[in-house]
Amino acid sequence: MILGPRLVIAGTHSGVGKTTVASGLMAAFARRGVRVASAKVGPDFIDPGYHALATGSPGRNLDVWMSGPAAIGPLAGRAAQGGDLLIVEGVMGLFDGASDGAPSSTADVAALLDAPVVLVVDASGLGQSIAAIVHGFATLDRRARVAGVICNRVGSPRHAEILRAALASIDVPLLGALGRDDAFAWRDRHLGLVPVVEHPDVVRNALERLAHAVERDCDLEALAQLAAAAPSRPVDAPALPAPSAPVRVALATGRAFSFMYQDNVEALTAAGAELVPFDPCEDAQLPEDCQALVAGGGFPEVYAPDLADNTALLADVGRRVAAGLVVWAECGGLLWLAQTLDERPMAGVVPTHGRMTERLTLGYRHARTAAVSPLGPSGLELRGHEFHYSAVSPPGPALVNVNSAGPAISGWAHADLLASYLHLHLGATPEIAAAFVRAATAA
Repeated sequence: MILGPRLVIAGTHSGVGKTTVASGLMAAFARRGVRVASAKVGPDFIDPGYHALATGSPGRNLDVWMSGPAAIGPLAGRAAQGGDLLIVEGVMGLFDGASDGAPSSTADVAALLDAPVVLVVDASGLGQSIAAIVHGFATLDRRARVAGVICNRVGSPRHAEILRAALASIDVPLLGALGRDDAFAWRDRHLGLVPVVEHPDVVRNALERLAHAVERDCDLEALAQLAAAAPSRPVDAPALPAPSAPVRVALATGRAFSFMYQDNVEALTAAGAELVPFDPCEDAQLPEDCQALVAGGGFPEVYAPDLADNTALLADVGRRVAAGLVVWAECGGLLWLAQTLDERPMAGVVPTHGRMTERLTLGYRHARTAAVSPLGPSGLELRGHEFHYSAVSPPGPALVNVNSAGPAISGWAHADLLASYLHLHLGATPEIAAAFVRAATAA
Protein backbone atom coordinates (compact mmCIF):
# COMPACT_ATOMS: atom_id res chain seq x y z
CA MET A 1 0.00 0.00 0.00
CA ILE A 2 1.07 3.60 -0.60
CA LEU A 3 0.48 6.19 2.12
CA GLY A 4 -0.42 9.42 0.33
CA PRO A 5 -1.67 12.88 1.38
CA ARG A 6 -2.02 13.17 5.14
CA LEU A 7 -2.31 15.67 7.98
CA VAL A 8 -2.08 15.38 11.75
CA ILE A 9 -4.34 17.73 13.71
CA ALA A 10 -2.77 18.31 17.12
CA GLY A 11 -3.57 20.46 20.14
CA THR A 12 -1.50 22.46 22.55
CA HIS A 13 -3.30 20.74 25.42
CA SER A 14 -6.14 18.36 26.09
CA GLY A 15 -9.57 19.81 25.45
CA VAL A 16 -8.34 22.52 23.09
CA GLY A 17 -10.95 21.58 20.48
CA LYS A 18 -9.06 19.06 18.35
CA THR A 19 -12.10 16.87 17.80
CA THR A 20 -14.22 19.84 16.74
CA VAL A 21 -11.59 21.11 14.30
CA ALA A 22 -10.59 17.69 12.97
CA SER A 23 -14.20 16.58 12.47
CA GLY A 24 -15.06 19.92 10.88
CA LEU A 25 -12.16 19.62 8.43
CA MET A 26 -13.21 16.08 7.56
CA ALA A 27 -16.79 17.17 6.93
CA ALA A 28 -15.75 20.26 4.96
CA PHE A 29 -13.44 18.30 2.66
CA ALA A 30 -16.09 15.59 2.24
CA ARG A 31 -18.61 18.27 1.18
CA ARG A 32 -16.20 19.15 -1.62
CA GLY A 33 -16.15 15.60 -2.89
CA VAL A 34 -12.84 14.60 -1.30
CA ARG A 35 -12.77 10.99 -0.11
CA VAL A 36 -11.62 11.59 3.45
CA ALA A 37 -10.15 8.86 5.62
CA SER A 38 -9.67 9.31 9.36
CA ALA A 39 -7.74 8.05 12.34
CA LYS A 40 -7.38 8.96 15.99
CA VAL A 41 -4.13 8.82 17.95
CA GLY A 42 -4.42 6.85 21.17
CA PRO A 43 -6.99 4.65 22.89
CA ASP A 44 -10.22 6.44 22.04
CA PHE A 45 -13.62 5.01 21.10
CA ILE A 46 -15.78 8.13 21.00
CA ASP A 47 -13.94 10.55 18.68
CA PRO A 48 -13.73 8.00 15.82
CA GLY A 49 -17.53 7.91 15.86
CA TYR A 50 -17.61 11.63 15.07
CA HIS A 51 -15.01 11.07 12.35
CA ALA A 52 -17.08 8.28 10.82
CA LEU A 53 -20.16 10.48 10.66
CA ALA A 54 -18.13 13.29 9.07
CA THR A 55 -16.49 11.09 6.44
CA GLY A 56 -18.89 8.21 5.83
CA SER A 57 -16.06 5.73 6.51
CA PRO A 58 -15.13 3.83 9.69
CA GLY A 59 -12.99 5.74 12.17
CA ARG A 60 -9.76 4.02 13.18
CA ASN A 61 -7.06 4.29 15.85
CA LEU A 62 -3.27 4.61 15.74
CA ASP A 63 -1.88 3.70 19.15
CA VAL A 64 1.90 3.29 19.35
CA TRP A 65 1.90 2.00 22.93
CA MET A 66 -0.55 -0.83 22.30
CA SER A 67 0.40 -1.68 18.72
CA GLY A 68 4.11 -0.85 18.60
CA PRO A 69 5.90 1.62 16.28
CA ALA A 70 6.24 -0.89 13.42
CA ALA A 71 2.46 -1.27 13.14
CA ILE A 72 1.62 2.42 12.79
CA GLY A 73 2.50 2.72 9.09
CA PRO A 74 0.52 -0.38 8.08
CA LEU A 75 -2.46 0.64 10.24
CA ALA A 76 -2.41 4.14 8.75
CA GLY A 77 -2.26 2.58 5.30
CA ARG A 78 -5.35 0.53 6.11
CA ALA A 79 -7.10 3.66 7.39
CA ALA A 80 -6.19 5.62 4.25
CA GLN A 81 -7.09 2.87 1.78
CA GLY A 82 -9.59 4.13 -0.77
CA GLY A 83 -9.29 7.74 0.40
CA ASP A 84 -7.82 10.87 -1.15
CA LEU A 85 -6.76 12.41 2.16
CA LEU A 86 -6.01 10.97 5.60
CA ILE A 87 -6.72 13.28 8.54
CA VAL A 88 -5.36 12.06 11.88
CA GLU A 89 -6.64 13.65 15.09
CA GLY A 90 -4.13 13.76 17.93
CA VAL A 91 -4.55 12.85 21.57
CA MET A 92 -4.21 15.34 24.46
CA GLY A 93 -1.44 17.86 23.68
CA LEU A 94 1.08 17.31 20.87
CA PHE A 95 3.76 15.84 23.14
CA ASP A 96 1.61 14.15 25.81
CA GLY A 97 1.65 10.38 26.08
CA ALA A 98 2.11 7.38 28.32
CA SER A 99 3.42 7.96 31.83
CA ASP A 100 6.18 5.38 31.32
CA GLY A 101 7.78 7.51 28.61
CA ALA A 102 7.29 4.93 25.87
CA PRO A 103 6.43 6.28 22.40
CA SER A 104 2.71 7.09 22.39
CA SER A 105 2.20 10.81 21.71
CA THR A 106 0.76 12.60 18.72
CA ALA A 107 4.29 13.81 17.96
CA ASP A 108 5.47 10.19 17.88
CA VAL A 109 2.73 9.24 15.39
CA ALA A 110 3.38 12.31 13.22
CA ALA A 111 7.07 11.38 13.06
CA LEU A 112 6.34 7.74 12.24
CA LEU A 113 4.02 8.84 9.41
CA ASP A 114 6.27 11.72 8.25
CA ALA A 115 3.10 13.83 8.28
CA PRO A 116 2.81 17.61 8.67
CA VAL A 117 1.21 18.82 11.90
CA VAL A 118 -1.48 21.48 12.05
CA LEU A 119 -1.58 22.86 15.57
CA VAL A 120 -4.96 23.86 17.03
CA VAL A 121 -4.62 26.80 19.44
CA ASP A 122 -7.29 28.25 21.71
CA ALA A 123 -6.76 31.92 20.85
CA SER A 124 -9.11 33.44 23.40
CA GLY A 125 -7.12 36.11 25.24
CA LEU A 126 -4.07 35.68 23.00
CA GLY A 127 -2.38 38.26 20.78
CA GLN A 128 1.27 38.43 19.82
CA SER A 129 2.07 35.85 22.50
CA ILE A 130 0.75 33.16 20.22
CA ALA A 131 4.10 33.32 18.44
CA ALA A 132 5.93 32.23 21.58
CA ILE A 133 3.53 29.33 22.17
CA VAL A 134 3.72 28.04 18.61
CA HIS A 135 7.49 28.60 18.40
CA GLY A 136 7.91 26.40 21.48
CA PHE A 137 5.79 23.61 20.01
CA ALA A 138 7.55 23.87 16.65
CA THR A 139 11.08 23.66 18.06
CA LEU A 140 10.80 21.35 21.08
CA ASP A 141 10.95 18.22 18.95
CA ARG A 142 11.55 18.85 15.28
CA ARG A 143 10.51 15.32 14.34
CA ALA A 144 6.98 16.73 14.55
CA ARG A 145 6.82 19.29 11.74
CA VAL A 146 4.42 22.07 12.78
CA ALA A 147 3.40 23.33 9.35
CA GLY A 148 0.51 25.61 10.24
CA VAL A 149 -1.97 26.75 12.87
CA ILE A 150 -5.75 26.81 13.17
CA CYS A 151 -7.02 29.08 15.92
CA ASN A 152 -10.39 28.65 17.56
CA ARG A 153 -12.40 30.99 19.80
CA VAL A 154 -11.16 33.95 17.77
CA GLY A 155 -12.90 37.16 18.84
CA SER A 156 -13.11 39.17 15.60
CA PRO A 157 -11.56 39.66 12.16
CA ARG A 158 -9.15 42.16 13.76
CA HIS A 159 -8.14 39.54 16.32
CA ALA A 160 -7.47 37.09 13.49
CA GLU A 161 -5.17 39.60 11.76
CA ILE A 162 -3.19 40.14 14.97
CA LEU A 163 -2.73 36.37 15.26
CA ARG A 164 -1.77 36.06 11.60
CA ALA A 165 0.88 38.78 11.87
CA ALA A 166 2.33 37.28 15.04
CA LEU A 167 2.64 33.84 13.43
CA ALA A 168 4.19 35.33 10.28
CA SER A 169 7.06 36.58 12.46
CA ILE A 170 8.05 32.93 13.09
CA ASP A 171 7.21 31.84 9.54
CA VAL A 172 4.22 29.67 10.49
CA PRO A 173 1.01 30.32 8.52
CA LEU A 174 -2.39 30.86 10.09
CA LEU A 175 -4.57 28.39 8.17
CA GLY A 176 -7.84 29.02 9.95
CA ALA A 177 -9.53 31.31 12.46
CA LEU A 178 -12.75 29.89 13.89
CA GLY A 179 -14.82 32.29 15.93
CA ARG A 180 -16.55 31.64 19.22
CA ASP A 181 -19.76 29.66 18.70
CA ASP A 182 -21.66 27.77 21.38
CA ALA A 183 -23.01 25.48 18.65
CA PHE A 184 -19.55 23.92 18.45
CA ALA A 185 -19.50 23.01 22.17
CA TRP A 186 -20.60 19.39 21.88
CA ARG A 187 -22.15 17.60 24.82
CA ASP A 188 -19.89 15.62 27.09
CA ARG A 189 -20.02 13.62 30.32
CA HIS A 190 -17.68 11.66 32.57
CA LEU A 191 -15.72 9.79 29.87
CA GLY A 192 -15.62 12.61 27.29
CA LEU A 193 -17.97 13.42 24.43
CA VAL A 194 -21.35 11.69 24.26
CA PRO A 195 -21.08 8.86 21.68
CA VAL A 196 -22.59 9.54 18.27
CA VAL A 197 -24.78 6.43 18.49
CA GLU A 198 -26.88 8.07 21.21
CA HIS A 199 -27.85 11.19 19.23
CA PRO A 200 -26.72 10.77 15.59
CA ASP A 201 -29.10 13.35 14.14
CA VAL A 202 -28.00 16.00 16.62
CA VAL A 203 -24.33 15.37 15.82
CA ARG A 204 -25.03 15.24 12.08
CA ASN A 205 -26.68 18.66 12.20
CA ALA A 206 -23.82 20.06 14.29
CA LEU A 207 -21.28 18.71 11.80
CA GLU A 208 -23.14 20.37 8.96
CA ARG A 209 -22.95 23.76 10.70
CA LEU A 210 -19.32 23.17 11.57
CA ALA A 211 -18.43 22.22 7.98
CA HIS A 212 -19.91 25.51 6.76
CA ALA A 213 -17.85 27.45 9.32
CA VAL A 214 -14.66 25.59 8.43
CA GLU A 215 -15.17 26.22 4.71
CA ARG A 216 -15.67 29.90 5.47
CA ASP A 217 -12.89 30.41 7.99
CA CYS A 218 -10.17 27.90 7.04
CA ASP A 219 -7.93 27.77 3.99
CA LEU A 220 -8.83 24.32 2.70
CA GLU A 221 -6.69 24.73 -0.41
CA ALA A 222 -3.58 25.45 1.66
CA LEU A 223 -4.37 22.53 3.96
CA ALA A 224 -4.78 20.20 0.97
CA GLN A 225 -1.43 21.38 -0.40
CA LEU A 226 0.24 20.68 2.96
CA ALA A 227 -1.19 17.18 2.99
CA ALA A 228 -0.12 16.54 -0.60
CA ALA A 229 3.43 17.69 0.21
CA ALA A 230 3.86 14.78 2.64
CA PRO A 231 6.12 12.32 0.82
CA SER A 232 4.37 9.24 -0.51
CA ARG A 233 5.68 6.12 1.14
CA PRO A 234 5.02 2.40 0.81
CA VAL A 235 3.66 0.64 3.87
CA ASP A 236 3.02 -3.03 4.47
CA ALA A 237 -0.51 -4.33 4.65
CA PRO A 238 -1.42 -4.94 8.31
CA ALA A 239 -1.54 -8.58 9.30
CA LEU A 240 -4.88 -10.38 9.47
CA PRO A 241 -5.43 -13.90 10.79
CA ALA A 242 -6.00 -16.84 8.51
CA PRO A 243 -9.66 -17.85 8.63
CA SER A 244 -10.70 -20.91 10.56
CA ALA A 245 -14.08 -22.62 10.48
CA PRO A 246 -16.86 -20.02 10.38
CA VAL A 247 -18.62 -19.23 13.63
CA ARG A 248 -21.50 -16.92 14.57
CA VAL A 249 -20.61 -14.38 17.25
CA ALA A 250 -23.18 -12.20 19.02
CA LEU A 251 -21.87 -8.62 19.23
CA ALA A 252 -23.29 -6.23 21.83
CA THR A 253 -24.10 -2.87 20.22
CA GLY A 254 -26.55 0.00 20.65
CA ARG A 255 -26.47 3.04 22.86
CA ALA A 256 -25.01 1.20 25.90
CA PHE A 257 -22.22 -0.66 24.04
CA SER A 258 -20.52 1.42 21.37
CA PHE A 259 -16.86 0.89 22.31
CA MET A 260 -15.33 -1.52 19.80
CA TYR A 261 -12.26 -0.82 17.67
CA GLN A 262 -12.78 -1.20 13.94
CA ASP A 263 -9.53 -3.17 13.67
CA ASN A 264 -10.89 -5.65 16.23
CA VAL A 265 -14.08 -6.09 14.20
CA GLU A 266 -12.04 -6.76 11.06
CA ALA A 267 -9.64 -9.13 12.81
CA LEU A 268 -12.54 -11.21 14.14
CA THR A 269 -14.22 -11.23 10.73
CA ALA A 270 -11.00 -12.25 8.98
CA ALA A 271 -10.59 -15.08 11.49
CA GLY A 272 -13.95 -16.50 10.47
CA ALA A 273 -16.43 -14.78 12.78
CA GLU A 274 -19.83 -13.77 11.48
CA LEU A 275 -20.59 -10.89 13.83
CA VAL A 276 -24.31 -10.68 14.60
CA PRO A 277 -25.21 -7.41 16.35
CA PHE A 278 -27.79 -7.18 19.10
CA ASP A 279 -28.85 -4.42 21.51
CA PRO A 280 -28.75 -5.40 25.21
CA CYS A 281 -31.21 -2.62 26.01
CA GLU A 282 -33.83 -3.79 23.51
CA ASP A 283 -33.48 -7.40 22.35
CA ALA A 284 -35.19 -10.12 24.36
CA GLN A 285 -32.62 -12.80 23.53
CA LEU A 286 -29.21 -13.30 22.01
CA PRO A 287 -29.08 -13.94 18.26
CA GLU A 288 -29.84 -17.55 17.41
CA ASP A 289 -27.19 -20.17 16.65
CA CYS A 290 -24.29 -18.15 18.07
CA GLN A 291 -21.35 -19.95 19.61
CA ALA A 292 -19.74 -16.86 21.14
CA LEU A 293 -20.49 -13.45 22.62
CA VAL A 294 -18.41 -10.25 22.44
CA ALA A 295 -19.45 -7.41 24.75
CA GLY A 296 -17.13 -4.41 24.56
CA GLY A 297 -17.23 -1.17 26.45
CA GLY A 298 -19.67 1.70 26.55
CA PHE A 299 -21.96 3.29 29.08
CA PRO A 300 -23.90 0.52 30.84
CA GLU A 301 -23.97 2.74 33.92
CA VAL A 302 -26.01 5.35 32.03
CA TYR A 303 -28.45 2.74 30.76
CA ALA A 304 -28.41 0.44 33.80
CA PRO A 305 -32.21 0.72 34.32
CA ASP A 306 -32.88 -0.39 30.73
CA LEU A 307 -30.36 -3.21 30.97
CA ALA A 308 -31.77 -4.41 34.29
CA ASP A 309 -35.37 -4.22 33.04
CA ASN A 310 -34.52 -6.47 30.08
CA THR A 311 -34.89 -9.55 32.25
CA ALA A 312 -35.60 -11.88 29.34
CA LEU A 313 -32.24 -11.18 27.76
CA LEU A 314 -30.37 -11.38 31.06
CA ALA A 315 -31.89 -14.80 31.68
CA ASP A 316 -31.06 -15.93 28.15
CA VAL A 317 -27.44 -14.84 28.57
CA GLY A 318 -27.22 -16.79 31.82
CA ARG A 319 -28.61 -19.94 30.19
CA ARG A 320 -26.39 -19.66 27.14
CA VAL A 321 -23.20 -19.06 29.11
CA ALA A 322 -24.00 -22.01 31.38
CA ALA A 323 -24.40 -24.12 28.24
CA GLY A 324 -20.89 -23.23 27.03
CA LEU A 325 -21.21 -19.95 25.13
CA VAL A 326 -17.69 -18.50 24.68
CA VAL A 327 -17.43 -14.94 26.02
CA TRP A 328 -15.05 -12.00 25.65
CA ALA A 329 -16.12 -8.91 27.61
CA GLU A 330 -14.31 -5.61 28.18
CA CYS A 331 -15.07 -2.99 30.83
CA GLY A 332 -18.75 -2.20 30.23
CA GLY A 333 -19.23 -5.78 29.17
CA LEU A 334 -17.78 -6.93 32.49
CA LEU A 335 -20.29 -4.76 34.37
CA TRP A 336 -23.19 -6.14 32.30
CA LEU A 337 -22.14 -9.74 32.99
CA ALA A 338 -21.69 -9.10 36.73
CA GLN A 339 -24.21 -10.04 39.40
CA THR A 340 -25.28 -6.43 39.92
CA LEU A 341 -24.43 -2.90 38.84
CA ASP A 342 -25.20 -0.32 41.52
CA GLU A 343 -27.47 -2.94 43.12
CA ARG A 344 -29.48 -3.49 39.92
CA PRO A 345 -29.49 -7.10 38.71
CA MET A 346 -27.34 -7.85 35.66
CA ALA A 347 -26.63 -11.11 33.80
CA GLY A 348 -25.01 -12.77 36.82
CA VAL A 349 -22.49 -14.90 34.92
CA VAL A 350 -19.40 -13.32 36.54
CA PRO A 351 -19.22 -13.69 40.35
CA THR A 352 -18.73 -10.03 41.16
CA HIS A 353 -20.70 -6.85 41.82
CA GLY A 354 -20.15 -3.55 40.00
CA ARG A 355 -20.56 -0.05 41.36
CA MET A 356 -19.85 3.44 40.09
CA THR A 357 -17.16 5.45 41.87
CA GLU A 358 -15.93 9.05 42.00
CA ARG A 359 -12.44 8.00 40.94
CA LEU A 360 -11.27 7.69 37.34
CA THR A 361 -9.15 4.64 36.55
CA LEU A 362 -7.17 5.51 33.43
CA GLY A 363 -3.99 4.29 31.80
CA TYR A 364 -2.14 1.80 29.67
CA ARG A 365 -1.69 -1.68 31.09
CA HIS A 366 0.76 -4.47 30.28
CA ALA A 367 -0.99 -7.54 31.62
CA ARG A 368 -0.43 -11.28 31.81
CA THR A 369 -3.28 -13.78 32.05
CA ALA A 370 -3.26 -15.94 35.16
CA ALA A 371 -5.56 -18.60 33.68
CA VAL A 372 -6.44 -20.08 30.32
CA SER A 373 -9.09 -18.05 28.45
CA PRO A 374 -10.65 -17.92 24.98
CA LEU A 375 -7.90 -15.47 23.99
CA GLY A 376 -5.09 -17.93 24.72
CA PRO A 377 -3.21 -19.90 27.36
CA SER A 378 -2.31 -18.83 30.86
CA GLY A 379 0.66 -16.49 30.74
CA LEU A 380 -0.53 -14.69 27.59
CA GLU A 381 0.80 -11.11 27.57
CA LEU A 382 -1.64 -8.36 26.59
CA ARG A 383 -1.13 -4.64 26.04
CA GLY A 384 -4.26 -2.59 26.54
CA HIS A 385 -5.82 0.27 28.47
CA GLU A 386 -8.36 1.03 31.18
CA PHE A 387 -10.80 3.95 31.28
CA HIS A 388 -13.65 3.77 33.78
CA TYR A 389 -15.36 5.31 36.82
CA SER A 390 -16.38 1.99 38.31
CA ALA A 391 -15.07 -0.92 40.32
CA VAL A 392 -16.04 -4.56 40.83
CA SER A 393 -15.93 -6.52 44.07
CA PRO A 394 -14.38 -9.01 44.32
CA PRO A 395 -11.94 -7.89 41.61
CA GLY A 396 -11.14 -11.32 40.17
CA PRO A 397 -7.76 -12.98 39.67
CA ALA A 398 -7.59 -13.26 35.86
CA LEU A 399 -4.95 -10.64 35.07
CA VAL A 400 -1.59 -9.73 36.57
CA ASN A 401 -0.02 -6.35 35.90
CA VAL A 402 3.42 -7.04 34.43
CA ASN A 403 4.56 -3.77 35.97
CA SER A 404 4.45 -4.91 39.59
CA ALA A 405 4.30 -1.30 40.77
CA GLY A 406 1.20 -0.65 38.66
CA PRO A 407 -2.43 -0.96 39.70
CA ALA A 408 -4.25 -4.29 39.85
CA ILE A 409 -6.47 -5.12 36.87
CA SER A 410 -9.85 -6.61 37.68
CA GLY A 411 -10.92 -9.61 35.62
CA TRP A 412 -12.29 -13.12 35.52
CA ALA A 413 -11.27 -15.99 33.24
CA HIS A 414 -11.77 -19.64 32.47
CA ALA A 415 -11.58 -21.70 29.29
CA ASP A 416 -14.81 -20.21 27.89
CA LEU A 417 -14.68 -16.66 29.29
CA LEU A 418 -12.53 -13.57 29.71
CA ALA A 419 -14.27 -10.60 31.33
CA SER A 420 -12.05 -7.76 32.52
CA TYR A 421 -11.55 -4.02 32.54
CA LEU A 422 -8.83 -4.28 29.89
CA HIS A 423 -9.54 -2.84 26.43
CA LEU A 424 -7.46 -4.46 23.68
CA HIS A 425 -6.63 -3.17 20.20
CA LEU A 426 -5.91 -6.08 17.86
CA GLY A 427 -4.39 -4.12 14.97
CA ALA A 428 -0.95 -5.62 15.63
CA THR A 429 -2.11 -8.83 17.37
CA PRO A 430 -4.78 -10.41 15.14
CA GLU A 431 -3.75 -13.83 16.42
CA ILE A 432 -5.81 -13.05 19.53
CA ALA A 433 -8.92 -12.82 17.34
CA ALA A 434 -7.98 -16.12 15.73
CA ALA A 435 -7.62 -17.78 19.13
CA PHE A 436 -11.06 -16.52 20.18
CA VAL A 437 -12.70 -17.83 17.01
CA ARG A 438 -10.99 -21.21 17.43
CA ALA A 439 -12.26 -21.39 21.01
CA ALA A 440 -15.80 -20.64 19.78
CA THR A 441 -15.52 -23.23 17.03
CA ALA A 442 -14.43 -25.86 19.52
CA ALA A 443 -17.19 -25.08 22.02
